[in-house]
Amino acid sequence: MSAKKATKKAARKKASGEKAAAASPWDRVQVARHPLRPMMLDYAASCFDEFLELHGDRHIGDDGAMPAAFARIGGRRCVVVGHQKGRETREKLERNFGSANPEGYRKALRMMRLAEKFEMPVVAIIDTPGAYPGVGAEERNIAEAIAFNLREMMLLRTPVVAVVIGEGGSGGALGIGVADRVLMMENAYYSVISPEGCAAILWKDRKHAPEAAEAMKLDAANLKKLGVIDAVVPEPKGGAHEDAGAAAALLKKAIVKHLGELEKVPCDELLAARYAKFRKMGEFGVAAEGAS
Repeated sequence: MSAKKATKKAARKKASGEKAAAASPWDRVQVARHPLRPMMLDYAASCFDEFLELHGDRHIGDDGAMPAAFARIGGRRCVVVGHQKGRETREKLERNFGSANPEGYRKALRMMRLAEKFEMPVVAIIDTPGAYPGVGAEERNIAEAIAFNLREMMLLRTPVVAVVIGEGGSGGALGIGVADRVLMMENAYYSVISPEGCAAILWKDRKHAPEAAEAMKLDAANLKKLGVIDAVVPEPKGGAHEDAGAAAALLKKAIVKHLGELEKVPCDELLAARYAKFRKMGEFGVAAEGAS
């Protein structure tokens, strides 16, 4: 290779590295939605042992968008719940593109209560564009199902670790996201609304989604600074889809680490800290009494 070609190749490599290092929130959103990105059940197979899935909410039926199981990780028993989007067209339809119905959230809570009963921690794997907004979901009271989960997870007397592996959309994500430790993979996002939805409201045009993503600070680095999440899980260069095995190893290491720390905390202290964690979000300052 000539010196000139080598110089050009080095320049391209440097530019590529700088671009990756300076990835914008919108860039992260695109990687989070990559069609080959590992999904919940991919990580279930790679990170957990003895994954035994249970079905049904004991009220309406089962929800393929919200798998739930008993499993083991790092030698400890646990309950795993999460969103599964599906990869091929048939699976996407069966999984409802990862948008859970009310029975999905009720199934997840049923499993969490079993975890509490048998003194097992809960691992919640979040990857959804949002809860299903269809007529049937509204008729079966999706808002109540999510709100009920928020309250019950706050009172759950067992350690809970939640991790956003891809999309963390609105109440659909939060419905299983009330946890002692909330983790995010490096190229995931977590937001009250999608960038496109925000752009449609504020700019009346979805083409402003990149600006909306920047303004909402929905990426892991910004949310860590704001105190919304507790830790960022690194990914292989280029994203988890570039090396699924390495991504799974990094995720497993993070989950095991945080579960190990939480297991040492007495239950009453755990609940008090969980409440305080969410209560302080959005509180950036308190005006002095009598200040104008």
